[in-house]
Order: sequence, then C-alpha cells, then structure tokens
Amino acid sequence: MTALASTAKKPAAIIDIKAAIRRLKGVVNQTPLLPNLTYSHLLDADILLKREDLQTVRSYKIRGAYNKIATLLEHMPNLQHVVCASAGNHAQGVAYTCRSLGVKAVVYMPITTPQQKVEQVKMFGGDQVELVLIGDTFDEAQKQAYHFSDENNYPFIHPFDDPDIIAGQATIGIEILQQCDQPIDYIFVPIGGGGLASGLLSVFKQQSPNTQIVGVEPEGAASMAAALQVGHNTKLKNIDRFVDGAAVQQVGSNTFDICQSMLDDVISVPDGLICQTILNLYNKDAIVVEPAGALSLAGLLQYADQIKDKKVVCILSGSNNDITRIEEIRERALLFNGLKHYFLVRFPQRAGALKEFVADILGPTDDITYFQYQKKHNREHGPAVVGIELKHSEDFDPLLNRMKSGGLYNDYLNNQPELFSMLL
Repeated sequence: MTALASTAKKPAAIIDIKAAIRRLKGVVNQTPLLPNLTYSHLLDADILLKREDLQTVRSYKIRGAYNKIATLLEHMPNLQHVVCASAGNHAQGVAYTCRSLGVKAVVYMPITTPQQKVEQVKMFGGDQVELVLIGDTFDEAQKQAYHFSDENNYPFIHPFDDPDIIAGQATIGIEILQQCDQPIDYIFVPIGGGGLASGLLSVFKQQSPNTQIVGVEPEGAASMAAALQVGHNTKLKNIDRFVDGAAVQQVGSNTFDICQSMLDDVISVPDGLICQTILNLYNKDAIVVEPAGALSLAGLLQYADQIKDKKVVCILSGSNNDITRIEEIRERALLFNGLKHYFLVRFPQRAGALKEFVADILGPTDDITYFQYQKKHNREHGPAVVGIELKHSEDFDPLLNRMKSGGLYNDYLNNQPELFSMLL
C-alpha cells in the first residue's frame, strides 16, 4: 500500500456531472452491477462487478469522450475536426463519438497498440477517423498529437486530464449508487492516467463519503503512486507496456490533484496476477477482459483482511483483448504461480540423453513445453534451454535437486530478466 499525502486541498477541476448525465442519456449503456460468486466465496465478501466491459465500444471510455466532444459542439457548433492520443480504448470512444456527431478525428496511437484495438478504431470511426500509429508508448504518441493539434488548431481530446472527460467517467459512480441499495464499503478502480478514479471520487466523496476508494495500478507503470509518494506530479522514466490500457508515464494534472485530495489508497499488482485474474474470469465466469480491465479485481487480494464481510465494487473497465495475446497471458500466469520454469541444461552429447532426462529427471506430471538445443561435436556437453510446466508449485525443488544430482543443471533463467525476456 502507498501512503498518501494528507494535504487536503480543493480540486482545481470543476466537474459538471449533471450536464454529463444529460448528454450521455441514450448514448451509453447503463451497465449492470452484478455479484461475482467466485471472488465473493474466495474472499468471504460481497463482491460486485460494474460491467463496463459490456459498454458501447466495450469500455467506459465512451463516457468521457462523448461528453467532451458534445460539450465542444455546444460551444462550437461549426466544429469539424478534433485530435486525440490513446492506447486504444479512448480512441474507440472518440471514433464512435465522431461518427455519431459528424466530426472528423485524427487519432494518434502507439505502434505497439494491440491490433484488435487498431481495427476497432477503424470500425467505429469509419471515414470520420484518420489513424496515425507512431511511437512506442502512449506518451510518445500523445506528444506528436499535441504538436499536430497546435499546428492545425484542432481541439485536443485528452484521454483523462480534462474536467469534461472526468465528468463523463463520473456517471459510472452515479449509476453504481442508483443500482446498489446498501452502503458500499470499498470501490476498487483501475488507474492509468486517473480519469476514472477522479470521476468516481467526485461522486462518492460527496454522496457516499464512508466508501473507501482504492486505486489499482500495474507494477510496471505505477505513475499515480510515484506522484503521490513525492507529493507532486512526476513522470516515470520507463514503464512496462503489458497493461496497455493503463500504461502511462505521467498522470494528469487535474487527476493528480483530485486523487491527492481524496483517494484513500493506491496499490500496484504484478502482471502475472493480472493474467491469472483474466483467466479466472474467463474460465469460471465466462467474462472476457483486457489486462487493464482485470486490474481492480486483481487488487482485491492485497485487501483480503480489510474487505472480509464487506460490500465491495470492482470496475471491470474494458474487454478489448486481442486473442493473439492469450498464450502470453497464460504463460505469465503460470510463471506467477510458480508452475513454469526455464533452465539452461547441460546435455551429454550422445544418443539417448534426452530420453534419460525425461525418464530420470522429470516428475510424473512434469511437462516439457520449450526445448532449444544445438549440438556441438567438439564438446562433451551441449547447452539446451528447457521450459518445464509443473502441475504443482511444490514440485519445483525436487525437480531442481534431481537435475543437480544428475549433473545436468547449468542455470535457472526465470530470475534473469535480460535472458528471460528473450523467451516471452
């Protein structure tokens, strides 16, 4: 958990939630707030899921995007062009909005954006959207989008750091309060740039002040936690882009002010736990979410003691997951649970060596899932990279001991990031 600054100050942004509700009526879905038996039983709590994965464009981002562009049109009826930068979901919200309202958009996205999200932007926007893929991160794409916006005098539709965007996301909080007839003890909300958390805080700290709001970030991109720890907005030098929907180097100015004033806690979760949560939701509840969409639910385990017997809401923020990522998601989950291990093995360069390895070294439920070997005729032993999947994590030590006793062990690769990254 991160210790938050105790300084209480009034947020700089003025959030007009009532106007956002009016603009979004008939545009967005009132997504269901549903009990989740799997996590309720696991944590002995009343866990409810706010299903923004079922939203129009399959994420909550449509709320802020539509509210912002509709607001601009109210003040600029001749508006013809806007610009945005996005890791994927905000772009889809902007694309859908522009096609609905007859405004053209130039959308900047990182080159690394999952192809599924790129295709969805094209589908939702049609001829109204020009897509520009540039840079390796959201922040690099955003820098280019700002430059284009300034050059052409097109309004920039920020994905999170804008009062109208925050107001649009805040409508989720209004819906939750209308859908729940009992006091809510905790809300777990994913944090990327902080727009969704800021919107919920703007609602709950006024209408349900006893509800604890906990922000959840990916460990590799914990930009809100970094800013709150030092007491001012700061930019991370490097981030891990795996949780693409929440991977930003710096949160917004408005969102930082709101979260610094009102957020009760912010925690971070490892990618492996996020991946296991994705698989749990799919296998046990037939729910498909993207990595950012699983963040809030993944954060519950750190609060297992506090939320016992409590009413807890988790925001499933989006379901735009590329099916080509499934194998990587499964791999990361296995690694997190101690069920997948990679070794550098010294194989004798003679016939039958692999057969003996399978018979004498592997346990009855161990499985070789990766094998790379190059025979070198001028050596007694040849190196092989071997990936082994276990049935139970406690099978690791016996496997390692058998490998060492047989004189085959050379090195363990899981805890060597530079080498191990080449396998994923």
